[in-house]
Amino acid sequence: MAILMNSDQFELTNMKCVILAGGYGTRISEESHLKPKPMIEVGGKPILWHIMKIYSAHKINDFVICLGYKGDKIKEYFSKFDSTSWNIQLVDTGEDTMTGGRLKRIQDHIDDTFCVTYGDGLSDVDINRLISFHKEKKTLATLTAIHPPERFGVLNLSGYHVTEFHEKHSGESSWINGGFFVFEPKIFDYLQDDLTVLEKTPLETLAKEQQLTAFKHNGFWYPMDTLRDKSHLEKLWASEKAPWKIW
Repeated sequence: MAILMNSDQFELTNMKCVILAGGYGTRISEESHLKPKPMIEVGGKPILWHIMKIYSAHKINDFVICLGYKGDKIKEYFSKFDSTSWNIQLVDTGEDTMTGGRLKRIQDHIDDTFCVTYGDGLSDVDINRLISFHKEKKTLATLTAIHPPERFGVLNLSGYHVTEFHEKHSGESSWINGGFFVFEPKIFDYLQDDLTVLEKTPLETLAKEQQLTAFKHNGFWYPMDTLRDKSHLEKLWASEKAPWKIW
């Protein structure tokens, strides 16, 4: 039986998701000295797999994974990975390359609106609503703003526009960059070289130009930065009520 899709659904099935998976993961060095942080497991599966499952649940199955530190471990994993539903491109983006530099290096793989996220954070964010929001606001970039644990820096928002970044959390009304971005290809004009930190000059410039909007997510979001974070995520998964398990 044929499955009919409206035009928005068709666009989603052709959208790419770029995953930044090349950092050192120094805060969880107890495990990252053996493997890259995106390969650290939650419930017996790499956190990278969980992130891809989140996007796949929203009909996004085309992935570009930016490799760096111990990228061979990710290559090895996917060389044995059996999935006919996912199209996966593994791109070496340099061991010491910054987040913006990694994006710049995969520019040739992108020709339309695309998603980007970090390879170490889980959420129950509605990716379809995020993309629709991005298209409605017609900006070059959209990030997902979430309420943080206290250790994170915060964003100042004016309506849906990001106006400033601050280093420290100042209360429950604060918002931080939770990743789960949607970008237009013109974002590459804001990325200079391997030393470009996405979260610094590029996003700050876009904010000043009112080309950066924030999709406010009040649901679950949690990064895996430390062993304590990993333990928390493991407990959620073991409870069989993991909020990010939407598939």
